[in-house]
This record gives sequence, C-alpha cells and structure tokens, in this order.
Amino acid sequence: MSGLRHQIEGHCAVITIDNPPANTWTSESLNQLTELLHQLEQDHTIYSLIITGAGEKFFSAGAELRLFADGNKTKAASMALAFGEAFETLSAFRGVTIAAINGYAMGGGLEVALACDIRIAEQQAQLALPEASVGLLPCAGGTQNLTALVGEGWAKRMILCGERLTAAFALAIGLVEQVTDAGQALTEARKLAKQVERQSPSSVRACKQLIQAGRSMPRNKALPRERELFIELFDGADQQEGVNAFLEKRSPQWQND
Repeated sequence: MSGLRHQIEGHCAVITIDNPPANTWTSESLNQLTELLHQLEQDHTIYSLIITGAGEKFFSAGAELRLFADGNKTKAASMALAFGEAFETLSAFRGVTIAAINGYAMGGGLEVALACDIRIAEQQAQLALPEASVGLLPCAGGTQNLTALVGEGWAKRMILCGERLTAAFALAIGLVEQVTDAGQALTEARKLAKQVERQSPSSVRACKQLIQAGRSMPRNKALPRERELFIELFDGADQQEGVNAFLEKRSPQWQND
C-alpha cells in the first residue's frame, strides 16, 4: 500500500503510516485505510488495532499542504470526503483502537489519533491542530472529537489560538491517556492490546457503542439502550463462555459472534 502498511500480530492489527518525510496523508492512503478497516472489520479474529508512524520524528503531519495551494475547491472536497470517510470508519471500528503517537501529530495526523479509542504518546511528541493558521480548518472530526475529549475551552485554545501541546500537557488535559519514554509508545500499545484479548469482543463492541453514543444521545435514551445491549449479549456464545470460564477458573475462548 502506498503510504500505509500493516501486519497482523495475533489478535491485533498494527497499521503504520509510512510516507516520508512527515508521514502525510494522501487521497490514496486515506482510501486504502478505509478499505483496510472494512477488511479488518470482517475478520473476527482481530480484537484490536494500533496505528503508529514510521520513523522516529513524525506520527503524522496530516495532509500535504501543496494539495491545497492552487485553491481548487473540487480537489479540497475530494480530500475532505476521503478524510471523513477514513476516520469515521476508524471511529466506528468494532474493536479497540489505539494510537501510538511516536512524534509530531499535526492536523490530520492528530485527527486520526482523535478517532481512536485510546492515545499513547511518547514524551517528545507534540500535538496540534494548526489548520486555521493556513486558512483551513480541521475537517476530519477534529472540532468534534477534540472537544469531546478536552472540553470546549482547550479545544478552542488549540484550534482558534493554534496552541501546540507537549505530550505531558496533553496528558494533563486528557488529550492522551498515557505518556511513555521515546521509542516506547508502540510497545505500550501492544501491552494494552494484549489486555484487550482478555475481554469479550462482543462485550467490547457493545460497550464502545454506548460510550460513544453518550456524546450525542440523551441520557434518558442511553440508559435504556444500555440495558437492551446487555440482554442482546445473551444471544451470542461469548456471554456463557465468559461466565463459565470464570466459574471454572480457566481462560475464555471467545467466539466473537
């Protein structure tokens, strides 16, 4: 794949953004990400997914700005659609998604991390949504996902004022969930993916839907939906397997049905 490669490690898919020098996104790599996510969605042996960047300096610097230099509105619309489809597909992925942020995460590079469930950043990483400084705006979920994570005030400081955050500060405001030493984000992400394997994939899928629905669904609708999805778990094999494995003091064998 151009600008994107992946490998399967047990129950985890590791996707690497690989487009030197800054791991920028192209329409091709965004479309490839969407296609790959659809393929992985159908593979019920995959419980988690990690996204990281190639090299030691960049996670991803987002879109290549030269694409927008000529002011071509049609080209801009095509890129915006590709970004939206890719990152919304990532956000809706049934398994646990982890961003291993190993360097600069700028613009669309940060937005792909925002679309993930969990973000682990290396201590040297810097995070920003600088689009407004070049006459653009975050169009791949940035305004919505960042606000959901850190609140309106910090979202406005980052987007409207162009503030760039260190990994430590991003941790302090809840933009990332963990900070590691340089070179360790992928290692820690893999450890987290191993923890995911102990969870019922069908339970994870239902819980993820409920947590994310809380961003837009009224509480008086979310609470009944919680009970509905609890009962629906009894239609699959994993519910009985999980309970009986616990009672029999053994590891469960998930069917992910």
